[in-house]
Amino acid sequence: MAKLAKNAQKEQEGKETVEFFKDLDREALNTERFLEKYSKPLGIVFGALVLGVLGFFAYKQFVVAPQNTEAVKTFLAAQKNLTEGKDKEALGGKSAANPGFIGTYNDFSSTDIGKLAGYNAGLLKFKEGKFQEAYDLLDQFSSDNKTLMAMKYGAMADAKSGLNKNDEALSLLDKASTASSDPYTSYYFTRKAGIVALGLKKNADAKKYFSSIEEKYQDYDNGMSDSYIEMTKYY
Repeated sequence: MAKLAKNAQKEQEGKETVEFFKDLDREALNTERFLEKYSKPLGIVFGALVLGVLGFFAYKQFVVAPQNTEAVKTFLAAQKNLTEGKDKEALGGKSAANPGFIGTYNDFSSTDIGKLAGYNAGLLKFKEGKFQEAYDLLDQFSSDNKTLMAMKYGAMADAKSGLNKNDEALSLLDKASTASSDPYTSYYFTRKAGIVALGLKKNADAKKYFSSIEEKYQDYDNGMSDSYIEMTKYY
């Protein structure tokens, strides 16, 4: 009896195995029919993916790399003029022979060095008293460097102050004060925001900034925040 049961079990397992392989055959057949039916569109999609990958690497190799090299050359030439006190030559943009920071930005704004050239051009435009042009150039700048972004917002605030838009300047200084994790940078712009708020008669805001200095940045302030907090009461 036990032998019959065992044989029956084996026979059942054999049937299940046969059915399993039949299912695999049917599945394989369905896959083959699918591939046969859609071979052309699948080939197009695969070809497009290959071309996309190849195009990306070609772009990096033959477009971005040469652009970066040329951008660095023109940037360094402008930087050399700047260190020698030749601000107009450093700003450039007057001729193809001397692109300067402006030309480097205009020609290579998609590169990191091109963006940095635009930032430097903005600072030089501010120095010339062209505050709106300075603001517009600085506004286009972006970086993963948080301290550099804080400096950007601070410079934009100075440009807004030059345009007599001190409320907007205060808003930018507020952003500058929190953009960086560097304590001195945060202190510097927090203090500047407090002074601007005080000048705008926004004493509550001014007190907030100077109280923050007293709490977080005493090492840099030498007790000056106490005097400013007192000023918020009477100024």
